[in-house]
Amino acid sequence: MGEKLEQLRQQLGVVADLSAATGVLSWDQQTYMPPGGAAGRAMQLATLSRLAHERFVSDDIGEALAATESEVADLDPNSDEARLVKKTRRDYDKARKVPAEWVGEFRRITALAHQAWEKARAEADFPQFQPHLEKVLELRRQYVDFFAPYDHIYDPLLDDFEPGMKTAEVKAVFDELRPQQVELVRAISERGAPVDDSVVRQTFAEEKQRDFGLEVVKAIGYDFERGRQDKSVHPFTSGFGTGDVRITTRFDPKFLNTALFGSMHEAGHAMYEQGVNPDFDRTPLADAASLAMHESQSRLWENLVGRSRPFWVAFYARLQEVFPSQLGDVSLDTFYRAINKVQPSFIRVEADEATYNLHIMLRFELEISLMDGTLGIGDLPEAWNARFEEFLGLTPSDDAEGVLQDIHWSGGMIGYFPTYALGNLVASQLWAKIAGDIPDLQHRIERGEFGELLSWLREHVHKHGGKFEPVELLTAVTGSGLTAEPYLRYLRDKFGEIYKL
Repeated sequence: MGEKLEQLRQQLGVVADLSAATGVLSWDQQTYMPPGGAAGRAMQLATLSRLAHERFVSDDIGEALAATESEVADLDPNSDEARLVKKTRRDYDKARKVPAEWVGEFRRITALAHQAWEKARAEADFPQFQPHLEKVLELRRQYVDFFAPYDHIYDPLLDDFEPGMKTAEVKAVFDELRPQQVELVRAISERGAPVDDSVVRQTFAEEKQRDFGLEVVKAIGYDFERGRQDKSVHPFTSGFGTGDVRITTRFDPKFLNTALFGSMHEAGHAMYEQGVNPDFDRTPLADAASLAMHESQSRLWENLVGRSRPFWVAFYARLQEVFPSQLGDVSLDTFYRAINKVQPSFIRVEADEATYNLHIMLRFELEISLMDGTLGIGDLPEAWNARFEEFLGLTPSDDAEGVLQDIHWSGGMIGYFPTYALGNLVASQLWAKIAGDIPDLQHRIERGEFGELLSWLREHVHKHGGKFEPVELLTAVTGSGLTAEPYLRYLRDKFGEIYKL
């Protein structure tokens, strides 16, 4: 490594350390911090975020970056060194457009908004949260202005999570998906053999759910020497380097799916971060390629593995041991159909695979309307309910099962939601490739053997971190850019078999 590059890495390491400290405080806020700590924590997060930003956009790093660009000019453009410089340049030029004062204020406002959201959600009372969301949206509009001119007001927000992708591209993907997913749901509703999911809607003790979930995520490869699981209002993953990647889950004593699939989802995220090349720690290459790639990992483990029949061939007998009175007399086939029941529902994170993307499309449309000013925040609950009726045929009974269910807006994460649906597509593309590369994959899963699958993901996705742009990585691994066909085929095949269509 050249002298200039080493100097740049040292400076980037300081920025990464400040960001990691911010992350630990944020993790604590959502897990163990007492409610009285909210105002102080907001200031701490604001200070650290501002300092990290100031350090990153400093002239010192700018000069070190320019010097390093000359130093790596003759290297293979795909070398770790050249890619680190390229990624840092992109991030640096983007960050320079955003004032440090804005970064600190945004972090303070969102920390307070998170606390307000938790209380408003618990009380199903949107007006409590409304003034906080108004401040968040005002800051997000300011942020977008830093990147003018743009093709669409949503583009700069989307770029934060899915670098290089445009709103028009997301709309095109959703325009292809929506009619086909709606048709599948309609076919299931009108012609499908009935599926009874009452077996997963009994009473399941939280402690036993937790213990079984821990067994599962350990078995699939989540490393507890470099992670832990805690309880939170909304499941999330927080990573502070490859050696410390934490997950949370939440429990519903009346619905088995919530905690188990939530844990598998977050473990999928965490295994991605645990699998990044450790040489990338404390640099921009430690990031994921994009949020869609990140979500592809969580959705792959949650659905393509966790909701598959082979997975339950391996684990169902153990689950019956844990819950003998609830599941002892329930057949594997009945259980498998129950966890895959297709039925429009209110809560996104508990939605079945066939309806899930409709939840995302709804949020995508509402976010655009909020950003372009065609929807006022005071009208958001009513607009949510109307759109929900249009998309899913249901009307939420209160704000908690409607507009307040997600954590994202309290954190200012407008532009994130589309990456869940895109992640579903990427997961299916990767799965098709994996099935070709590991011909006995299903038999391995039936035996509870996940090492080969995890090794494949480590080699082709995880280890690269943010070294490649998402389209580059997807094309290199699967041979094509983003396409909906593998995902749609997966849905048709799986639910056609379950519902005997």
